[in-house]
Amino acid sequence: MDTHEILMQLAIIIVFAKFFGLVARKFKAPQVVGEIVAGLLLGPSIFNLVRTSDFLAGMAEIGVILLMFSAGLETNIKQLKKTGLKATVIACSGVFIPLIAGTFLFMAFYGFSSPGSEDFLKAVFIGTILTATSVSITVQALKELGKISDEVGTTVLSAAIIDDVIGILVLTIVISFKDPSNSIGAVILKTIAFFVLSLVAGFLIYKILKFVDKKHPHTRRIPIIGLALAFSLSYIAEEIFGVADITGAYVAGIILSSLDDSEYIDRKMDINSYMIFGPVFFASIGLQTNIRTLDMSVLIFSAAFVLVGMLSKIVGCGLAGRVTGFKGKDTLKIGIGMLTRGEVALIVSQKGLAVGLMDSKYFTSVILLIICSSILTPVLLKILYSDGKKI
Repeated sequence: MDTHEILMQLAIIIVFAKFFGLVARKFKAPQVVGEIVAGLLLGPSIFNLVRTSDFLAGMAEIGVILLMFSAGLETNIKQLKKTGLKATVIACSGVFIPLIAGTFLFMAFYGFSSPGSEDFLKAVFIGTILTATSVSITVQALKELGKISDEVGTTVLSAAIIDDVIGILVLTIVISFKDPSNSIGAVILKTIAFFVLSLVAGFLIYKILKFVDKKHPHTRRIPIIGLALAFSLSYIAEEIFGVADITGAYVAGIILSSLDDSEYIDRKMDINSYMIFGPVFFASIGLQTNIRTLDMSVLIFSAAFVLVGMLSKIVGCGLAGRVTGFKGKDTLKIGIGMLTRGEVALIVSQKGLAVGLMDSKYFTSVILLIICSSILTPVLLKILYSDGKKI
């Protein structure tokens, strides 16, 4: 593929992705859904106008790193401390139950296999996809209801953050097992070593950047240093510690999340992500999916995947909410609030495809789960908060 063809394909992807992103938003769905649909239309499923290439794959990988860096920047450390134990228990349950449910779902369809085998890892990976929580839809719904700052709202937001951290750790461990030379002890030690290094180095980097930020507030050098940190930690995580590169990007964002200019950094990153890298990443999901090859078994699996994905979150987080002291409808509000899946589920899926733990045909299942959970969450929350009144 020559340079001029790449430029034309990028132009087509950006225009289609943004147009369908806006259409999705008009229908109250996440923009990413529209961008994925754009990829489906442009790829082998429909018009076959854009072909995947190493260049587009590299662009998509940068898009993933920017998205996870931004997610880290938006992490509220103070809020995490405030809700503490309750949010942690809910998050752990919201990871564990979907992980187990997704693993058994895959094996029920495609056969049970012995622990440690590649088929078993593929089953666990399907469960790993179900661990991710995206609260962007929940946040918007709670804001409209005026419940974003009450105990339930704060707990849901904090639990979702912790949920993603645990989910990424699970992803890292599962991917590490893809290499037969890895033992569980080695994987855990490498993961711990990476986070210890990140904690020490992160503290020093934070102190230095805090000084620079106070001396030169709102200058471009801060976002540039932040971006370099995200790329560096992504490389170190993957190449040195065998940890997923998105974990490094997420940690980089958390390191900088307490800076006075963290929002300024996030805005600068969002320009790159919104304009080009994000659309390329989400469109690439559609480009790698060929619905023409789907058979009835995959469609049935997709329906079961959506059902299990939603119920396991509601049950897991709702029960944990009950255990931690919430009562009545509040437990269901927590379960519904943790229901939505979004960018992180897609990012996890993309990583699985890259290392051979997931077939591209299962992107259909993930996309359906995102669409269904995104539509149902605000509707169900509105009903729960209405207390039987007309809405």
